[in-house]
Amino acid sequence: MRFTKETAITSFALFSLFFGAGNLIIPPFLGYTAGSMWLITSLGFALSAVVIPILGIFAHARLQGTLLDFGNKVHPIFSLIFCIIVYLIAITLPGPRTASVTYEMGLQPYFAINSLTSSSIYFGLVLIFVLNRSKIIDLLGKYLTPLLLIILATIIGVAVFAELPAPQKISEEGSVFKGIIEGYQTFDAIGAIVIGAILVVSLNLKDHESADIKKKLLFRAGIFAGLGLFLIYFGLIYVGALYSTILETSSRTDLLSLLSYETLGKGGRVMLSVLISLACFTTAIGIVTGTSDFVKGILKGSQKAYIITAVSACILGVIIGQTGVAYIISIAVPALNFIYPLVIVLIILNVFPARMVSAFIFRTVTISTFLLSIPDFLISLNLLSIETAKELIPFTTYGITWVIPTLIIFALAKLVDPFIFKKAKTDTEI
Repeated sequence: MRFTKETAITSFALFSLFFGAGNLIIPPFLGYTAGSMWLITSLGFALSAVVIPILGIFAHARLQGTLLDFGNKVHPIFSLIFCIIVYLIAITLPGPRTASVTYEMGLQPYFAINSLTSSSIYFGLVLIFVLNRSKIIDLLGKYLTPLLLIILATIIGVAVFAELPAPQKISEEGSVFKGIIEGYQTFDAIGAIVIGAILVVSLNLKDHESADIKKKLLFRAGIFAGLGLFLIYFGLIYVGALYSTILETSSRTDLLSLLSYETLGKGGRVMLSVLISLACFTTAIGIVTGTSDFVKGILKGSQKAYIITAVSACILGVIIGQTGVAYIISIAVPALNFIYPLVIVLIILNVFPARMVSAFIFRTVTISTFLLSIPDFLISLNLLSIETAKELIPFTTYGITWVIPTLIIFALAKLVDPFIFKKAKTDTEI
């Protein structure tokens, strides 16, 4: 597989669009709580935070369209509603969270600046990048991502090669499942279907290569970006595990701050501030750009709609960002339990060639997934107790009650589908 300059730039841009606040804060604490079980926990995390998101990029490479194409086989109205929900979640949760994290960890410790001023400057800069739409891939891929990777690699490298005791065993039931659920909090599956659409549009603006060439470019970029994400997550989780018996904290953000100090000394916290600001900033650009592209697309390519949406999303980010990181994370859980199963299932269904997954299978599996994910959603809202749900549904404890039943329904739909197709064909002939 050739690693050309264009592949490198696109891979770096893709990595930076994925790698945001949650991707930086969550892995070290996951390793810290897993201890010697860090490796198996990493695999669970990689499944939901790397494999599924990269499959989302592959699906976009195959479709060569917009997010609307992900759900069109179910029904165009369903697809439109699904897209609206996804983009609303994106601009009201992970988007504002990037500004809150940047302020709380990157600016507040060093500068006498309030959150409102910080968020206003932050989203003002985001808006400048978003309005320079055609240059986003080059700006992210050539400049911001390499700096981001250098700082990350330095923190991980120093910790890994330091003489630290091996991680101690910590009793942690269901560590694989914990890794999977923590991967939800990165928002990367949602990020994949938003970011993939951005890359498709960006490549169309940038050149006039054939769809097949763009498909191969997205596929290669997805593989290299996925490998980069896996290595960084693997390293951050391992570093967290190494310090599980040395540091004491119950805060994700405090742990990250302590790790930066332990590995790089006083200058480590300054580097951490730069790292956090870059990680959050690139993700915010992706979210606002993706949302603006979507609105522009459904309003027949209106550039005015693109600008109004970008400005509105940035204003919304400033306002919601004032609530703080902890609050945004707390309200994200029910939202993720509601939409994430649908996102994952639609990604996987769209990765398959069209001839392998009919409209009947799409509809059956998607509707079933939505219904089966309701218990997790109700539990996250405290409207259903885990004890009650555990008696009826497997894997309720781990927050993935929908997985096994959905797999069974998919298998049954595949078995029944040829007979339905044959009957429909016969009816048409009559």
